[in-house]
Amino acid sequence: MLDILYEDRHLVAVAKPENLLCVPGLSEPDNLFDRLRVRYPNARVVHRLDMATSGIILFALDHATQKSLGQQFERRTIHKCYSAVVSGRVAAASGEIVMPLICDWPNRPRQKVDWLQGKAAHTLFKVMDHAADQTLLELTPLTGRSHQLRVHCQQLGHPIVGDELYQTDPTGDRLMLHADWIEFDHPHSQQRLKIHCPSPFTT
Repeated sequence: MLDILYEDRHLVAVAKPENLLCVPGLSEPDNLFDRLRVRYPNARVVHRLDMATSGIILFALDHATQKSLGQQFERRTIHKCYSAVVSGRVAAASGEIVMPLICDWPNRPRQKVDWLQGKAAHTLFKVMDHAADQTLLELTPLTGRSHQLRVHCQQLGHPIVGDELYQTDPTGDRLMLHADWIEFDHPHSQQRLKIHCPSPFTT
């Protein structure tokens, strides 16, 4: 079953469920890409989400579209926004996290902050709601490092609920991270598109 958010003859946007790989993996055969190719045989991968993360994924339906979207990601002109439920009460109404990241090789796939060799990573956050011991955040990554939002929230002192890699005692049945919005220039019409995938989270 596919949840199609947007489609035309050049690209398709799909809502990925949590705990589903984007592309084929060694240990888990089921994945979103293979499901999509049943309906769209020419589908091409543009970007990915962590297996545990839900939300918007774009797929190109031709080479020119794949190339254009890839270039937009490289130039950082594609904007994405996420929602996350984090542990604890975040005091600041908004802010930014600027911490360079690098792979923690002995503990792959974990990432870690490394001020000397890490690659630049920059995230904006905004508090959307509070509960007694949790906070709903809007997260806007200005860079696209692996596990960036998960590590930055951990470093903020408020790990994402359900994060089995970066939370000491994870609770809940899933990682509470969801890709809500994506905004980009359509590779052929050049119109700015903004696609929404409503967040399932409340606090």
